[in-house]
Parts: sequence; C-alpha cells; structure tokens
Amino acid sequence: MSNTLSPSAQMVQDALKALGFINEVMELQTTTRTSADAAQAVGCRVEQIAKSILFRGGQTNQPILVIASGANRVNEKKIETLISEPIGKADADFVRQRTGFVIGGVPPVGHLEKIQIFIDEDLLNYKEIWAAAGTPNAVFKLTPSDLVKMTGGPVISIK
Repeated sequence: MSNTLSPSAQMVQDALKALGFINEVMELQTTTRTSADAAQAVGCRVEQIAKSILFRGGQTNQPILVIASGANRVNEKKIETLISEPIGKADADFVRQRTGFVIGGVPPVGHLEKIQIFIDEDLLNYKEIWAAAGTPNAVFKLTPSDLVKMTGGPVISIK
C-alpha cells in the first residue's frame, strides 16, 4: 500500500468524505480488476465484493449502475423491466466518459454525473463488503447499509 493515493482513488476518498463517510480507500500492489482478484487481495469471499457493472439505456443512452455481489451475474431482463427500456453493457469509453473512472475501478460514489444505481440484495448477507475505489487496484471496505445510504440505490434481486 502507498501512503499517497492516485488522483482517481483520491477522488473516491474525497467523495466518501463529502458524503460523511469515514471509509478508507486503499491502493494495493495487486490488481483488483476482477471480483476474484479483489477477494484474494483483501482476504474475503468473492461474494463480499461489490462489483460495479455499468449498463447503457438503449433508448435514453443513460448510464445504469448495478452494484452486484462478485459471485452473481446480472439478469439484464430484470433491469430492463425496472427502467422500462432495453439495456446493453457499456463500453470502456462510455464508462470513462460517464463515470470518470476506468472499467475495473468504478466506485459506487464520486461519478461525473448522477447515475441511477441498483444494489444486489445478496450483498446484504454480509457484515462487510469491499467496493472498487477509482482504479483497478484501489478498494474500500464498507457495510451493506452504508452502501445503500451513500448511493441511495434501491436493493433488488438481480439474478
């Protein structure tokens, strides 16, 4: 771990602080790009990784962020029903332009614009979870209830 955070990780740390949270962003020497990588790096179960998957509204072109348990796949049809439009996975350029972060580092907070967020109900099964913090090797620990509070996203079944 480094004492000085990279600019993207510092943006997440600043966003957390601005929202009134004291979670500490950590940058690790190993990658946390995938849920399995992140779980191994922090010593938790894959299910405790809060992975960020950005979708793009097929009609509105709006970003939709699903924060899912690292072990789960998102049932896109469920999301489409909730938002009343088809969705597709966002490409790297769209992710960067709309969130300000790269794929593998998209945090639940600190985005360039307000993004509609949905939270996987399975994350609530754990006392603590880990989320990306701006880069593919930055993470922070939080509780599921804090995730709900900081994002304002509804908790749903994503499977």
